Amino acid sequence: MKKRLVSLLLLLSSLGAYALEAVTPIASLNVPRYMGSWYEIAKYPNFFQRKCASNTVAQYSTQPDGTVRVFNRCTQEDGKVIDALGQARQIGEATSPKLEVRFAPAWLSFLPFVWGDYWVIDIDTDYQLVAVSEPKREYLWILSRTPDVSTKAYDELLGRLAKSGFDLTRLEKSKQTKP
Repeated sequence: MKKRLVSLLLLLSSLGAYALEAVTPIASLNVPRYMGSWYEIAKYPNFFQRKCASNTVAQYSTQPDGTVRVFNRCTQEDGKVIDALGQARQIGEATSPKLEVRFAPAWLSFLPFVWGDYWVIDIDTDYQLVAVSEPKREYLWILSRTPDVSTKAYDELLGRLAKSGFDLTRLEKSKQTKP
């Protein structure tokens, strides 16, 4: 009985350790190459995008001070467009895949809690399909340079995400309509 209890405790502690292990970002990110428009293909549902029904797009552009301008746009169910302007900053060296982003007003940027982790965790060699998350896997976005992604590329990315401990049952496909 003691052996079973010890084995069960060891199993549970190893599962807990796996669950607490931070997600691993890619080795390096070419930030200038990452700039431009990205279409949201799928995401974990989240509070701040609750009104977005379709056509979610993020546009990134470098600023003279080295930060990144983040402009997000989506369409609500009633057809109204929502815009959000933010700023991102790279954490670490010039090729670091770890960024922090904020959508709070600039005068609040000194507060650490207005910044959220934005880690590039998977990207193809052509910088056409990317997965973005943060250390605890609470958020996940799959973005593409085009509104459509090949089934093969998407499924291969999902396979890598599953191996990295992401719960794919939480993933929600994003609707992109043609103009």
